[in-house]
Amino acid sequence: MSAGEVEAAGTLTADGTVRLDQKPNLAPGRVTVVLRHEREPAEVHPPGQAFFRLMDEIWAGQKARGFVARAADEVQTEHQRLQAEAEEEIEAAIRLQEESRRAGPILDGGRAAR
Repeated sequence: MSAGEVEAAGTLTADGTVRLDQKPNLAPGRVTVVLRHEREPAEVHPPGQAFFRLMDEIWAGQKARGFVARAADEVQTEHQRLQAEAEEEIEAAIRLQEESRRAGPILDGGRAAR
C-alpha cells in the first residue's frame, strides 16, 4: 500500500452505503473505494472460538489504521534489555537486604526497634 492509501473493513448496507468498522486515518476528501465481499467471521472460525473472532477484529482495526508490527529482532532486543534491567534491580534489592542484615537492628533509645 502506498502513502495516503488505507484498507478498511466495513459493511455494505441494503441502500448501497458503506459503514466502516473504524474511522480511516485519511484527510477528508474524495476517495476511490474498491469493494470485495468478505466471509463473515462466524464462517472463518467454528462456534465457540470467540477469542479468534476478537483477534480478527483487532487485526482488522490495526490494518485499517496502518499499524506496522515490530520485527521479531526488535521485540527480542527489547525483551533482552528489559530482562537485563530487571536482573539489575533484583541484584540491587539483594545487596540492600544483605547490607541491612549486616548493619543489625536499628536502635531506638537503647532498645531494638520493632
